[in-house]
Amino acid sequence: MHIRKTLSLVAIGAILGGCVTMTPEERRAADEKTCMSYGFRRNTDALATCLQRIDLDRRAESRSFRYGGNDTMMWGWNRPVVVR
Repeated sequence: MHIRKTLSLVAIGAILGGCVTMTPEERRAADEKTCMSYGFRRNTDALATCLQRIDLDRRAESRSFRYGGNDTMMWGWNRPVVVR
């Protein structure tokens, strides 16, 4: 019985250990690394645009997740159109 509890605690610890969030600084560094892997250079407008697009994509994905995956379904815009 004691071994079972210990193994359960170890499993829970391993699962929670995998839940690591990035700080804003780490996220920015990862985004810069991604943009630079595309060939953009530091301190250029092109790099700034790349970073902005990554941020906008991340925000759109967050909104999509928050509102159930399809914003148009929420508002009923995806219904069939009947023309008489």
